[in-house]
Amino acid sequence: MAATTAQPMGSLPSGLGICTTAPDIFYIPELLQVFGGLVWILVASTHVNPPNPLGWVMFVSVFCFVMTFLWMIIFAAGGHKNSSGWAAADVAYHGLAALFFLSAGVDLAYITFVNKLIDFKTYQLDISAVVFAFAATLLYFIHAILSAIRWKHF
Repeated sequence: MAATTAQPMGSLPSGLGICTTAPDIFYIPELLQVFGGLVWILVASTHVNPPNPLGWVMFVSVFCFVMTFLWMIIFAAGGHKNSSGWAAADVAYHGLAALFFLSAGVDLAYITFVNKLIDFKTYQLDISAVVFAFAATLLYFIHAILSAIRWKHF
């Protein structure tokens, strides 16, 4: 018989368990910001025009990076003490992060569309940032759905 690392649906993982169970396996790409961090880098590497919507995009990517890192540390350290309140907060945070990244992605897509004739290199960087913003949205959304399923079983 092979050993399993699966957590029961009604419990929150801690330690290295967050790297092996769904939905917590999504911390790895979220935290590494394979997608969200690239949004920030790509937007920061271009001329920020207009500053307000792109400032929102940069805020969202940095905010989600910091909060996801703190959230992962709390879960890894077992600070949640397997409480259903933490399971609800997990759903709320990842749902909010998905909503933030969706709004940032839509803002960035609109600005990219409006400014497409200005500079082709900036246009390419912005298109890449839009793709990564929507990929980050998808990751956070999947994490929120799987966290909601886990919360339901508490």
